[in-house]
Amino acid sequence: MTQLDEAIARYHRILESEPYRDLRWVKNLQDEMEARQLSAGGRLLCPFLRPNFVTQKQYDNLVKTGEALVSAVDRMLRLALASPQLLSRMQLFPAEKMLAAIDPGYEMSEVSAQLDLQIQNGSLHVLQYNADALSGAAYAEGLSDLFYDCPPVKEFRRRYNLTRVGGKKPFLSALLKAYKMFGVGKGAGAAGQGRNPNIGILEFRSATGRSEYEIFREYFRAEGFQTELIAPDQLEYKNGVLRANGFDIDLIYRRISAQEFLLRFTLNHPLVQAYQDHNVCIVNSFRSELSHKKAMFALLTEDALVARFPLHERKAIKEHVPWTRVVKAGKATYQEETVDLLEFIKQNREKLVLRPNDEYTDLHSFVGFEHDDGAWARAIREAQRAPYVVQERVVPTRTLFPLMSYGHLEFKEMQVDVQPQAYLGKVASCSSYVSSEGAGTYSPASGIAPTFIIDTKA
Repeated sequence: MTQLDEAIARYHRILESEPYRDLRWVKNLQDEMEARQLSAGGRLLCPFLRPNFVTQKQYDNLVKTGEALVSAVDRMLRLALASPQLLSRMQLFPAEKMLAAIDPGYEMSEVSAQLDLQIQNGSLHVLQYNADALSGAAYAEGLSDLFYDCPPVKEFRRRYNLTRVGGKKPFLSALLKAYKMFGVGKGAGAAGQGRNPNIGILEFRSATGRSEYEIFREYFRAEGFQTELIAPDQLEYKNGVLRANGFDIDLIYRRISAQEFLLRFTLNHPLVQAYQDHNVCIVNSFRSELSHKKAMFALLTEDALVARFPLHERKAIKEHVPWTRVVKAGKATYQEETVDLLEFIKQNREKLVLRPNDEYTDLHSFVGFEHDDGAWARAIREAQRAPYVVQERVVPTRTLFPLMSYGHLEFKEMQVDVQPQAYLGKVASCSSYVSSEGAGTYSPASGIAPTFIIDTKA
């Protein structure tokens, strides 16, 4: 049993001890979640009764790995933008290519980025790279503050040091740094006038439930920045100014993927016109869509393409990114061997996964070991008709989490996806998604868990 396993077992014993068998403390905790808007659609964001713990060594490793991978992804993105041949391998739609060609006005394509990781003792594997928008950073910070002072955690802290990692402050700082870069040499708007930029958070408004970005809006306002949640159909562009319902916008945080946007609007939309004219700073830029495509991993895991990358980036890719290729007929390299790709996929069902190149579609993933040979053959044929990638399957991390079920304490084995967030290339916050099946799935026993760095007291 590792030190982390021992700590988790101790925490579970605390929950089962006499003072906490009376579960009124759980009701108080859940009431406080509701009061702090840590719920969505009437459902608590965290049904679990303990945080997710990572050791300092694990956290240092995920920071080091995360920052190396963010740097490598940005480097590959620049290579792809400079090479029509590489860009064609990203499987972009023509309109996505046109948006990616627009200079965002600042240096790094991903002002914010998030990784989905599987951590198992000393190993770390990347499931996904997200450069479209942060998910869970504000919720996780609120949950961390709440859990830190709940009764069982306070008792646990007598034995262990717990460190919280919050994301609101570094996120705002990154937005402002990007805007400052964008405003260099700009004579109009907030950047040219020396005032704080007006911030618009762009998303499709949900008919039910609250948005996590209402928490960010209130934080930005408290820090002195006029901020509104806006929808694309509210935007108008006149005389070089982008507005929504009379609110002038200097800086947009984009919560909508290019593919979602292009399904509803054309490139003549006011957002695109203002972006092309360099009259609004958009974070993340539309170039970040390249990073979000699964085909990015196919480029990163091709040794010849990364041969001149810095050693620490190549090492991070080799050790932590699953082998990936775009599904198509032809030859591919696997562990320095040349294989017929489709035949290789057919013969290695047990260790492979087929995933859509872009998750913002209605296409499904296929996990090889969950299918028989006939169903796998049909999945391969489907993957050839639409942009898909094949990846080596990452075995998920599963551990026990306590939750209250029908008024009783219950322990369930759950999958834990650790999600570090990077701002301008630096990891500065972390959340965890706990579920029965993994990130992106839904069940009543799934949700965000606050993430604490744990260390034994001397």
